[in-house]
Amino acid sequence: MDWGSLFFKFNGRINRAKYWLAALVYCVINLVLYVLGAVTDSAAVQALNSMVGIVILITSVAIGIKRLHDRDKSGWYLLLFYVVPGILMTAAVGMYVTMEDATLVSTVLGLATVAIGVWAFVELGCLRGTVGPNHYGPDPIAPPAVLPTRPPV
Repeated sequence: MDWGSLFFKFNGRINRAKYWLAALVYCVINLVLYVLGAVTDSAAVQALNSMVGIVILITSVAIGIKRLHDRDKSGWYLLLFYVVPGILMTAAVGMYVTMEDATLVSTVLGLATVAIGVWAFVELGCLRGTVGPNHYGPDPIAPPAVLPTRPPV
């Protein structure tokens, strides 16, 4: 699989190694942008950071979908892993700030956010994909099929 397919295609499967390779690429890009932003505080760097952030968001969705496909799960789980924690955390902070006795509810919502994050980490980054082909394609780490050869006559 080439880099373009890895980051920009939404179908197929990838194994854990390619998932963590993409995570490493994202970390390096963010580190470079952070250092660049710290050295020069210009609008151009902020605009570049925003554009790169959008590209990283789109490619991380592609990476996540392919990783879920390797686990024989629908890519729609990414809504649970990416969107729901943000909603829960926003609700937790909003309740804590606006209501007097909302500490317990805010804590429960925060813990639910952490639980979903741990589940996403384990599901996407730790568990092995389906052995053999599944609904989404062939096993990405299966050895290539070797055709038997006939001995010379």
